[in-house]
Amino acid sequence: MKLLLFGVFLLFSVSIAKGQIPKSGIYEYTVAFAEWEGKSLGASVTVVISGDSITIINNGSLSGVKGEIIEIGRIIKHKYTSKWIIATKPEDEFAEEVGGCSDGPRIIDFKNKKWWTC
Repeated sequence: MKLLLFGVFLLFSVSIAKGQIPKSGIYEYTVAFAEWEGKSLGASVTVVISGDSITIINNGSLSGVKGEIIEIGRIIKHKYTSKWIIATKPEDEFAEEVGGCSDGPRIIDFKNKKWWTC
């Protein structure tokens, strides 16, 4: 019985560790363009994480003004796909589509340090 409980605890710990939001801080993420099969084309953004809040900032490698806020929202796990998304409204958690060039919330890939856009 102890071995079974230990196994369940270990599985739970590993799954939690794999899917956690990074610590609060400032990071550089590559941009994954959905229309280019996830290629970054050399683009990156500055990602600021504070608890479950996230801000995506143009670091000058995208068109637009360096330092401008591209997106701001709350980090949540999408209920249907289990992908981390940037929610800008409460119903985003249950959006029919996420990421890519859809009208749904954008995906943030913490494991590969990618911010997905169209």
